[in-house]
Amino acid sequence: MGDILSIILPVFVLVGTGYLLVRMKIFGLAVADGLTVFATKVAVPCLLFGAVASLDIGSVYTANLFLTFFVSAAICFGCGVGGARLFFQRTPMDAVSIGFASLFSNAFLLGIPIMERAFGPESLAPNFAIISVHLLFCYTLGTISMEMARAGVGHLGQTALSVGRTMAKSPMVIAALLGFAVNLSGLTLPYLIQQPIKLLAGAALPVALFGMGGLFNKWSLRRSVRAAGMVTMISTLIHPFLVLLLGTSIFPLSPAFLASAIVTAAMPTGINAYLFAANYDRATGASASAVLLATAISMVTISGWLWFLKSQIL
Repeated sequence: MGDILSIILPVFVLVGTGYLLVRMKIFGLAVADGLTVFATKVAVPCLLFGAVASLDIGSVYTANLFLTFFVSAAICFGCGVGGARLFFQRTPMDAVSIGFASLFSNAFLLGIPIMERAFGPESLAPNFAIISVHLLFCYTLGTISMEMARAGVGHLGQTALSVGRTMAKSPMVIAALLGFAVNLSGLTLPYLIQQPIKLLAGAALPVALFGMGGLFNKWSLRRSVRAAGMVTMISTLIHPFLVLLLGTSIFPLSPAFLASAIVTAAMPTGINAYLFAANYDRATGASASAVLLATAISMVTISGWLWFLKSQIL
């Protein structure tokens, strides 16, 4: 277990450092906001672009990988919506926000550094394959469900256009599409373009983790703790368990691909869950609390999943 702690603790120490420095007012929240914006709109897209541009698409983009991960994610979304309605008597729109928090894993900011530290950089290809469509899948499912809860099925055409416009402006989606274009075309980018992209990509994860920790000062765990607890259980336990179940039975995966899918699924709720809720002003307290609680609890649950993978799968 000591080697597993050595894998995950540096990642969470970086998050904690960002939290503490903002908490102690050494940096203001505006700094954390700025770092997060830089990371999510510039540095992280550069990292994703470089990864997708160099992937062996034919061997990594497999139906079983995507079905295993995203069918599991959709089930978790349904569990979150159903649980919010059944156990907490939330409105349909609130329930969709809570379902989105159950669906959206912190696949990039936590999943990539933990997977790399646990299994090496050569293990990351399936992770990047999942991440390249993760945002599109989650926002499409969440937005269509929210619009149906608000206006009904008759507005699905307008909703589809709204989703398309949102995705067209997303730096992550643009980076993935540009990466695909370079990959499939066989182009080699000029040195003066490659090197700045690599430098920005190198800053992506530490800056993003530090900024994310600082942003945690915005929220309080006291808001909607029970709903946050349900989301935490779904995102850190049920989602990876479903991936394990589907990936070993219905959609069989190789051990390496199964490990990537499980690690990605085991990540806690990502900050985008709060941003989604804030965009609709629905269940923002539950979503913010879920991000905080799931991230804290995931130090234990991720350790357990890594121990399982190392002892039983790989």
